[in-house]
Amino acid sequence: MKIIKILILAFGFLVASSSYAQSQRGRVSYYSEGPLTASGERFNKRALTCAHRTLPFGTMVRVGYRGRAISCRVNDRGPALWTGRSLDLSLGAAKVLGMTTAGVVVATMAWD
Repeated sequence: MKIIKILILAFGFLVASSSYAQSQRGRVSYYSEGPLTASGERFNKRALTCAHRTLPFGTMVRVGYRGRAISCRVNDRGPALWTGRSLDLSLGAAKVLGMTTAGVVVATMAWD
């Protein structure tokens, strides 16, 4: 039964990501502290949000990791240039993907 759920999630991600204009694989991490985001919003560690260096605020990014996928909204800048990471997720988004114990993972990202 668990295998079937994983396959359904993976298929859903593939179908959803095919409608996105750009996609890539990269290192993804998460963060859980900060009073304000670069967009001026109050940081909410439970929200499905992310930080990206160049994507416009409000861009929806589809992130897939180990058969799970979420859509999160860019509302912050980061990760830092020297980390080699492509995206920083809020703690809430990282929990949905099941990556909090790993810290940094290689994931698929797609956006318009």
